Amino acid sequence: MDQGLIPRRYAKALYEVASSRSLAQELYEHMRALEGAFAAEPQLSAAIKNPFVSDADKEALIVTASQAKPGDKMIDDLIRVLKENRRLDLVREIASAYQKVYREAQNIYRVKVIAAAPMGDAELDRLKKLIQSHLKGAKMEFSQEVDPDLIGGFVIDIDNERLDASVKNELKQLRLKLLNK
Repeated sequence: MDQGLIPRRYAKALYEVASSRSLAQELYEHMRALEGAFAAEPQLSAAIKNPFVSDADKEALIVTASQAKPGDKMIDDLIRVLKENRRLDLVREIASAYQKVYREAQNIYRVKVIAAAPMGDAELDRLKKLIQSHLKGAKMEFSQEVDPDLIGGFVIDIDNERLDASVKNELKQLRLKLLNK
């Protein structure tokens, strides 16, 4: 998702304020929950951008979606500033940008492993150690999913880097070689 200049500026300012209050990690968790809520419920985005939905209702939606407690100072301040500047409709983009700013500042990489079948604990631990050595001491947020369409093997995404060791990819490469001959 292209975050744009305005959400990134808000995210940087938000990170500075949250860091000064020692709430950067807590706010990060709220921003992850908020982004997850937007991804899970497409109607949430429509409601936030709808001019006929009251600001109070939008605020309640944002607080609930971020899993913040009512009266959470950082979320309340964010909503107040966005409301004052008529930017409530950018809350999803700001949440996404904040996560990126936080991960950059904390040297955290998002790692996703997609396998053709569920991996055993031993395989997963070995893979995590291999990835951790590649990250050279950086932290990682690890997630995994199963995609039977891969046929076999796995795909590893580390932020914008991809290692595709799947049978599906091997067959695709073989097909391309045969077509080029």
